[in-house]
Amino acid sequence: MQIQDLPYSDPGVPDARSGPRFLWWLFRNQLSGQLTSLAWGLLHFASVASLPFCVGTAVQAAVDRSGGRLALAGGLLALACAGNAVGDTFLHRAAVTNWITAAARVQQLLARKAAALGAALTRRVAAGEVVAVSTGDVEKIGWFVEALSRFTAAAVTIVLVCVGLVVYQPALGVVVAVGLPVLAVAVLPLLPRATRRADVQREKAGRATELASDTVAGLRVLRGIGGEELFLDRYRRASQEVRHAAVRSARMWSLIAAIQVLLPGLLLISVVWYGVYLARQGRIEVGELVTVYSSVMLLTYPLRHFEEIAMAYSFSKPSARRAARVLALERATDTAGSRAGEAPSGDLYDPETGLLAPAGVLTAVVCGDPDAAGRLAERLGGHAAQAGTSVLLGGVPLDELPLDCARQAVLVQDKDPVLLSGTLRELLDVPASGQVDPRAALDAAQCGDVLAALVQGSLDVQDPMDARLTERGRSLSGGQRQRLALARSLVTDPEVLVLDEPTSAVDSHTEARIAQGVRALRAGRTTVVFTSSPLLLDRADRVVFLHEGTVVAVGGHRDLVHTEPRYRAVVTRETEDEVLRENGQVPHEDSHALREDAVLRRLEKLEEIEETA
Repeated sequence: MQIQDLPYSDPGVPDARSGPRFLWWLFRNQLSGQLTSLAWGLLHFASVASLPFCVGTAVQAAVDRSGGRLALAGGLLALACAGNAVGDTFLHRAAVTNWITAAARVQQLLARKAAALGAALTRRVAAGEVVAVSTGDVEKIGWFVEALSRFTAAAVTIVLVCVGLVVYQPALGVVVAVGLPVLAVAVLPLLPRATRRADVQREKAGRATELASDTVAGLRVLRGIGGEELFLDRYRRASQEVRHAAVRSARMWSLIAAIQVLLPGLLLISVVWYGVYLARQGRIEVGELVTVYSSVMLLTYPLRHFEEIAMAYSFSKPSARRAARVLALERATDTAGSRAGEAPSGDLYDPETGLLAPAGVLTAVVCGDPDAAGRLAERLGGHAAQAGTSVLLGGVPLDELPLDCARQAVLVQDKDPVLLSGTLRELLDVPASGQVDPRAALDAAQCGDVLAALVQGSLDVQDPMDARLTERGRSLSGGQRQRLALARSLVTDPEVLVLDEPTSAVDSHTEARIAQGVRALRAGRTTVVFTSSPLLLDRADRVVFLHEGTVVAVGGHRDLVHTEPRYRAVVTRETEDEVLRENGQVPHEDSHALREDAVLRRLEKLEEIEETA
């Protein structure tokens, strides 16, 4: 796999049972690239390791005054230098390719998992952790995957050099063969502590990232209540904790690095001292001493890869564990689906609550618990179905449909929809039936003032469709963001559109016009609106009231207001008289009369608003 071939057509199915298993899966899926890197690494390190033999041969040839052997040594030295240059160049190229392709594979896996889980992802994993995994953790995972082949090449080279030195000069070769493995494993006792400190640093960095993400997302609210300094202090403390943890981790790694410098130096001194002793006794030649000395000196270079692989694994292990935890998350439904074919059509029915949304009808759902309403909205979209309780569309369980087919049939707009940065034209460029013009959707969502604000806030832009939206639409008010998100959902024109509190941040006059616009634009299509707004409820063809997770009443808005006290309490919010009646301060008849008067006043007010709109 080359960089120009990215992205992968199929990144594969990861082994997400644990962090080490995930790293091993990545390595196996890059086997050809790893073998290429290993081959170039062996050429590079073997060329470096052969330099001392060439130099030793040349020195001995000069001592013996042998011109032929000196020329041969020069030729071998030139060949070793050429092999070193070629091997180093292509090793770097192969290593970088492995790093980038491994990181790209992880990013694709995370992106596909996020697309499959949808809004359920951030409910099961903190947003800061998702950001940390998809940014810094991806790089650390790629680092370990590409470093593994370089480490293998270095280890093989060290073994071969030790064997060669033992054969070439047994007296000194044995010292080197015994000393080098000791150097390689000397830092192993320190690695667990270094790994723990690295884990603490990653954990604190993830929490700081999550705090920063939440602060930025709620910056408008923080400014409204004057809480910027409070959250700034919290982030400052979290940042200082990350700094202290990073310093503690760096101290341990600096100790490991110091040991990796100190011990090879001691070995080199030992080899020189013992080699001089043997040379004075005439047991070795000068060239042999130079060869062994140069070999030990140059072997410190591949020895550094032992330290690097230890650092890479220590840093990548928690990163891989976090990535595996995200990739191990599964939808409650099968994304592949067991039923092929086109998306079905017909009535939408939830057997768990008894909710029925007839085809081609605008159904409003009233639920006193906003969290329960959000969970039901997700379930209607097939995002949270449980075994045996799948929502049916036209009699077909949604969890038996492929994910793309289910999403084509049912679109759920969350109560807090997200607007991505870009132009308004790009925002509305979504998979759609093509039957709804974006301008018509914007008109139905009452986005006229939003378009004017976008043009006014942009330079040299005449067409509102070319105006740019800031990240998450933060330059707009909550009501403006809601209306643009509603327009985007209307453009999609799905078979079934589920809206969760689509006008909670909109004023009453605009809300009345939105209710009329949505009803007109969605005529003949199935629409389910979760709301407690009387303006939307009065425009619905059918109102369903849920109490404690079960449908208890179905009818028109005005009829339910008069016949269902619990519905009236949720919609009109006239609850003071209920409290008085329960305390015995107001007779039942007077309480009933008070409620009826309140309802009549509310209906008269709604009629005035509708007439004005």
